[in-house]
Amino acid sequence: MPVDTIYKTRATASGGGRDGHVRSEDGNLDLNLVVPKEMGGPGGDGANPEKLFAAGYSACFLGAMRAVSSKVGVKVPNDATVTAEIGFGPRSEGGYGITADLTISLPGLDRADAQKLVDTAHQVCPYSNATRNNLDVGLTIV
Repeated sequence: MPVDTIYKTRATASGGGRDGHVRSEDGNLDLNLVVPKEMGGPGGDGANPEKLFAAGYSACFLGAMRAVSSKVGVKVPNDATVTAEIGFGPRSEGGYGITADLTISLPGLDRADAQKLVDTAHQVCPYSNATRNNLDVGLTIV
């Protein structure tokens, strides 16, 4: 399914991949990468692809809720938050996979309005669309 692209950006990984460096073309993102201890690495200061995915998905989903709020007639509270938890591990089919769970806080909204907002955002969020039918995304409203 084609996408009518309105924005593109680039980032380059160098070094050892998961234990290297990543930098966006404009330099606004410039991070050392480190393999977590849980994955056999040294751990310590640095990012990893799962942290970057969690940051991107949480920001994108919050933006999607704001984008659809007028359509569903539900205002997103100013103190709304989305926390993405991304897991990594081996797949039974071979190789590795990820898990994704979003925890959404919408203070002051009743449950029905919050659910309507989250469900609609999940249909338009680019990260949700990219992961759909590839992994189950948990959506928890707190």
